[in-house]
Amino acid sequence: MLLSVNLNKIALLRNSRGSDYPNLKEFAVQALEEGAEGITLHPRPDHRHATSNDVIELSKIVQDLGAEFNIEGNPFEQQTGDYLGFNELIKICKPTQATLVPDTLSQITSDHGWSSGEHDNELRETITLLKSYADRVSLFIDPTIESVDYAFSLTADTIELYTEDYSKSYKNNNTNTLELIESYKNILLHAKILGLRINAGHDLNLENLPALRALNLIDEVSIGHAIIVDALNYGFRDTIKRYIHITKG
Repeated sequence: MLLSVNLNKIALLRNSRGSDYPNLKEFAVQALEEGAEGITLHPRPDHRHATSNDVIELSKIVQDLGAEFNIEGNPFEQQTGDYLGFNELIKICKPTQATLVPDTLSQITSDHGWSSGEHDNELRETITLLKSYADRVSLFIDPTIESVDYAFSLTADTIELYTEDYSKSYKNNNTNTLELIESYKNILLHAKILGLRINAGHDLNLENLPALRALNLIDEVSIGHAIIVDALNYGFRDTIKRYIHITKG
């Protein structure tokens, strides 16, 4: 299991003071030095955390260091103001991975995956286009067999499983958590049969990640918020080490 560290919250902290402190490059390098395999940024049109310039600058730095770079966002978000547009950023940066998320500007964070709708043809065409620039194109989906089949039908080569329900269940010690993990296992096995690469993300942390790691079916996790929260207790470098200890099994 690979670990991609999302630095959006570092960018949010930096933006709150209108300077370059903390510096994203420094934390990206620290994460990679401690064993993370990749860096993730999720720019939004309002640039409330990661900006278009952040994406362009960090993409080059990360890839020059031989690590993976993952850009997340809504592929239907066009250029507005200083935001260059998601697809344009993919064309410029040529990242390892483009993760397509159905966010709207009003959302605080991602809260659902893609489902079939009027956008299907446009989304399929976009995935085909982005494959020319990114090594992988991942579709953020809800944890259902139908969603896996939907991603496959659109020719995505990777899925990212939305794990909020699991994270909430684990945190609340719900009795159905084991059943939920078993359902995830069946979903992931189905994705493997289809030849899809599997990512997972949303509210994963040091406590709930080991059970998913034990399935030995997930190729990559992208974690940001929890890493920054844990860094308040353990320090950033030590926190990355703790996550690497889990992801490496």
